[in-house]
Amino acid sequence: MQLIRAAALAVSTLALSLSAAAQSAYPNKAIRVIVPFGAGSTTDIIARAITDKMSQSLGQPVIVDNRGGASGTIGQAAVASAAPDGYTIMIHSSSHTVSPSTFAKLPFDTARDFSGITPISSTPNVLVIAPSKNLKTLPQLVAHAKANPGKMNFASAGQGSATHLNAEKFKLAAQIDAVNIPFKGSADAVTEVLAGRVDYYFSPIAPVIGQIKDGQLLALAVGSPRRASALPDVPTTAEAGVPGSEFNFWIGMMAPAKTPREIVNRLHDEVVKALATPEVKERFLKLGADAWTLKPEAFDAYIQDEIKSNAAVVKAAGLLATN
Repeated sequence: MQLIRAAALAVSTLALSLSAAAQSAYPNKAIRVIVPFGAGSTTDIIARAITDKMSQSLGQPVIVDNRGGASGTIGQAAVASAAPDGYTIMIHSSSHTVSPSTFAKLPFDTARDFSGITPISSTPNVLVIAPSKNLKTLPQLVAHAKANPGKMNFASAGQGSATHLNAEKFKLAAQIDAVNIPFKGSADAVTEVLAGRVDYYFSPIAPVIGQIKDGQLLALAVGSPRRASALPDVPTTAEAGVPGSEFNFWIGMMAPAKTPREIVNRLHDEVVKALATPEVKERFLKLGADAWTLKPEAFDAYIQDEIKSNAAVVKAAGLLATN
């Protein structure tokens, strides 16, 4: 019996040592980073800024794989079903915590099938409108919407996306009625707002900063709790008279659940290291993105809380879950 116990202990010890050795050697091949939006999106741009530096530091290729569609849920599903070995990870936006409430059925559990690594940035949405609309301030837009209930519309980067929920939260706080016009991504949404066919859009700053500076779009307010560093003269929606409308648009890194904690912590440290480089700081400044990190456990808790708070907004807005 003692011999059997000794043999079992030896096997267990060997397995643990082999696992530890494999993890200490991580990574020994390319890492795939799934971005659930198309190339050129804010999430994609942030992902490429970070992965370029991570690749240099880790000594292995860190390859961005765009899996757009269905408000990010196609990419999420690919990561949720991937092997939890650190070689398939995800960089997603706060749409991650919106989809559980806006989709009737998902092929994954947002709360249980992912392990948070860290947020990467807080990237405020900015409410933009074409100058031809002759609405130069947020109070003017709100007054116009109240005078024309149900006649105004707004763009979103997909039904159930973070840009959609930002606009819905604003509608509730401002007590206005406007219609969501969903698009496949920010590029199409911005095009329609520029043309005046859609009234306004809570856009990530990166796709519209050029048009704002050129005067092609007016920035009436940012949807974040604080002013954006890239648009310091633009008030928040709360400052402009609509308290309770704040929405934190973030981009962060996640892995499949059960990814070894050592690997999660290593990836967290690599993101923090990348964010500290002058090159990434400069790129974030141009994007209007503010670096933001949390420890993995804190990020998991933040995600859990945000799933609940977003569900409350979806319920209050009377949004119907899609299939």
